[in-house]
Amino acid sequence: MDKANHTRMFSSAESSTPDIGSILKEVSAALVEKGYEPMDQLVGFLVSGDPSYITSHRNARTLLSQLERDDVLEEVVQFYLDHLDNETR
Repeated sequence: MDKANHTRMFSSAESSTPDIGSILKEVSAALVEKGYEPMDQLVGFLVSGDPSYITSHRNARTLLSQLERDDVLEEVVQFYLDHLDNETR
């Protein structure tokens, strides 16, 4: 059968979705290297949307700007809730 006559499926959402956990880990490491407290800086950024809370060191600000703040908050809350479920079992 000729493959040229078949339509291939491509999901851009799956392939282009950045890994929030990996990005937060990289950003956190960059913040620590520059002497900042990652929790304070990330919360400041997530609450205000002001990218100046995040250092440009190691491209951290650019990495974080790939993410939607709502998606980051959703991931953080889900992670927390998942760990609560594991503790209550």
